[in-house]
Amino acid sequence: MENKGYTQDGSVDLRGRPVLATKTGRWKACSFLVGYESFERMAFYGVAANLVVYLTTQLHEETVSSVRNVSNWSGSVWMTPIIGAYIADTYLGRFWTFTISSLIYVLGMVLLTASVTFKPFRPKCAINKDALCPTSRAEVSFFYISLYIMAVGAGGTKPNISTFGADQFDDFDPYERKLKSSFFNWWMFSSFTGGLIASLVLVYVQENVGWGLGYGIPTLGLMLSLILFYVGVPFYRHKVKKKESPMREIWRVIKTAFLNRHETVVDGPDSKGFYELETQYYLTSAKRQLNHSDSFKFLDKAALKESTSPCTVTQVEATKLFIGMLLVWLTTLVPTTIFAQVNTLFVKQGTTLDRSVGHGIEIPAASLGSFITISMLLCVPLYDKFFVPLMRRQTGNPRGITLLQRLGIGFASIVVVMIVAYFVERKRMLIIQRHGIESAKEIVPMSIFWLLPQYILLGVGDVFTAIGLLEFFYDQSPEGMQSLGTTFFTSGIGVGNFFNSLLVTLVDKITRRNGGKSWIGNNLNDSHLDYYYAFLIVLAVINLGGFVWVAKKYEYKREVEGGVKKLLGVQMEANKVMDEIAMDSLGEKL
Repeated sequence: MENKGYTQDGSVDLRGRPVLATKTGRWKACSFLVGYESFERMAFYGVAANLVVYLTTQLHEETVSSVRNVSNWSGSVWMTPIIGAYIADTYLGRFWTFTISSLIYVLGMVLLTASVTFKPFRPKCAINKDALCPTSRAEVSFFYISLYIMAVGAGGTKPNISTFGADQFDDFDPYERKLKSSFFNWWMFSSFTGGLIASLVLVYVQENVGWGLGYGIPTLGLMLSLILFYVGVPFYRHKVKKKESPMREIWRVIKTAFLNRHETVVDGPDSKGFYELETQYYLTSAKRQLNHSDSFKFLDKAALKESTSPCTVTQVEATKLFIGMLLVWLTTLVPTTIFAQVNTLFVKQGTTLDRSVGHGIEIPAASLGSFITISMLLCVPLYDKFFVPLMRRQTGNPRGITLLQRLGIGFASIVVVMIVAYFVERKRMLIIQRHGIESAKEIVPMSIFWLLPQYILLGVGDVFTAIGLLEFFYDQSPEGMQSLGTTFFTSGIGVGNFFNSLLVTLVDKITRRNGGKSWIGNNLNDSHLDYYYAFLIVLAVINLGGFVWVAKKYEYKREVEGGVKKLLGVQMEANKVMDEIAMDSLGEKL
């Protein structure tokens, strides 16, 4: 009997029924998800890109305070996915977690739009254009409550939408596995398309037409994208949720290894015997069996056969992967801290420069962030279509270069970005000295386009860093932890923003001691932002050295290949039997 072509990885539809590979998943399903991602990123960057300007011009916050508040909010947006991913992997699954969270996200955007549009919520200073009048606590509270409702919603959408997209490709199908290798490149491409619209269009609308319209457009777009998402429901594939929490397995491995700490494992895994389930178990349950590795050997004690309630080798290796990913995650914190400058100090720096482009038109300082997106949009196709095939011929690696090599190039580019930013700021300071500029309101006679190189380099580096991190944490996550694993990516950005908030606050306080001049004062024309950038260069170089050390020690996930090949045969035979049963049942009815 001919096989109808069910998916080979055990994917099901929303009702838990096996799905046909030709009618579900792949780019057919992902096209609906990509549409949502573009609109969601447009909404997020429509708020984040110009938030520091709103806080300083409409709520009249000081520079350090506004930078701290933007960083804290951005950090929350990128940290809440830890909770959302845990709920998805343990309780609700990716689809339902996303569905509930997306509604919370839309609620936050609606309230935020109301807070900058309607008089009862809008700051009176923004209405009266009086820079001296104070904003009320109620107005400020309503604005920040709206922002943090968005952050709660993002906690369930961000970690699940990208992994749900990756779930639409069958790892056991060679053709779909090849399609999936480019998925994250094009996913980020769509993400940054939304960011580009926000940086070029929404930021201009906010400063020149009105903040209400500037927030209302992405709110409406987000609503439409959700409708688009639900249109695609019949085409989606869903992973069967594990009955046991993956995190519980990890804690169990660590606990068992600690209890067996006095045991010894000598000369290889077979010296005392490790506990592992029969290969047939992995074949019939469609689970991945992992090979033993030499990293974090102390955890091997959790799999000793002679111990009480031993863990399997696969469970131990999953725990090793988790710890290895955690070490790589630590090296992402400095790069994400530096990237946090894009929506904070880079924007404030741009407001001090000449922003005219002729005919009396001034571009918003936050619009330069669009060049990060433009350079990335140009480089992603070049990376995917030219760089990867070229390197693939040289290395034999299907990805062209390894995941950690990709990250290493990205982290090195961060150092270059800050060196360029430092010299541009030095030039700005020299012009200030030459013209005797002292007031914060005086415009420095230096074009804002001097900042372009650092933005463009960030975009090029993001092809290696941002996409590389997302792919690395998804690919190396233990089975059943893809959503939680992806939060390594989002939480790194979140902690980086919190770290930026902490650094700015500490540097400001320390440099003000004994009547000193703050490096990051309210008046950037009378501060030393160049010193702060030099400090970030030192941190970036130290971090790059730490990453190289971690990368040399890291061992990639190694699945038992024989088991996978056998699994394909078992699943194909099972599908054939299901077809025969279905045909026999149909014959009886006829």
